[in-house]
Amino acid sequence: MEQIRRHVLSDGEVSVAVLSLGCITQDWQVPMAGKRMPVVLGYRDPAAYLYNPCYLGAIVGRVANRISGAVFELDGVRYPLDANEPPHHLHGGAYGLHSRNWTLEADGARAVQLRLTSADGEGGYPGRLDLCVTITLEGHRLTYEIEARSNRPTPVNLAQHSYYALGDASVHIPAQVYTPTDDRMIPTAARDPIAGHSFDFKTTKPVSLADPDGAGLDMNFILDGTRIEARGSGLQMVMETDQPCLQLYTAQHLVQVAEPLKGQTHKPRSALCLEPQGYPNAVNTPGFPLSLATPEEPYCQRLSVSIREDTT
Repeated sequence: MEQIRRHVLSDGEVSVAVLSLGCITQDWQVPMAGKRMPVVLGYRDPAAYLYNPCYLGAIVGRVANRISGAVFELDGVRYPLDANEPPHHLHGGAYGLHSRNWTLEADGARAVQLRLTSADGEGGYPGRLDLCVTITLEGHRLTYEIEARSNRPTPVNLAQHSYYALGDASVHIPAQVYTPTDDRMIPTAARDPIAGHSFDFKTTKPVSLADPDGAGLDMNFILDGTRIEARGSGLQMVMETDQPCLQLYTAQHLVQVAEPLKGQTHKPRSALCLEPQGYPNAVNTPGFPLSLATPEEPYCQRLSVSIREDTT
């Protein structure tokens, strides 16, 4: 593998470190109580991300979330994939986009562009996929603009997988419906109402109230709005997305595999993942809209996240 490159975006007292490996957001520092605090979980050494089983900070795909049976059919052709969560396929497989070293080109102090070509057949997926991610910092707002172009139709559903250091956060998610799963986290094809469930976040509430037994949450909401909000550990986060769904994961399976950023401890439920995405397992779920990149129409996603000290 080529050398891992690191570029630091900065605007005022806010800084964000981006790695070429996995298009990873390694560190994000914001001013808080007179100090600068890391607001995403990360490892100190960029090389530590060569083993990144929890996908810290990465762009995951080609298809985020799970593909049942590690296989799908498109236009009458069957495509077997890496069963890295047997018997299923997770986040693009063991050698998905999170494990690749992207090219990185800085555009001054406030923007960086990362590119990667995923070859036809890589990971089992059809088509050559040319990816471009532009990351821009403006004040407290970090924006990811993602584009993927393919020479033939291929499923693409990317997700940015930062772990936000919000502790026992309170969350607002604009969703009336979620996608229930079986005991292996595969959608049942149902779209069930959220009303009456503990995980109804249409009104801001602590995540702990939605998970009273402490087992953790890992679930997909179908959004009917674009703005997600969270508060915790003295921070306020606002997320804006153009994706139809959001995966909420309370990091109950998080493990620390390398030296973390200063002051951090990576342990279960110590952070929160909020992952805008397309419909999970849409390649195998009738009725779920399938996200494709084609020669005529590229895959595009725009995500903006603002994190600042909560002064309310």
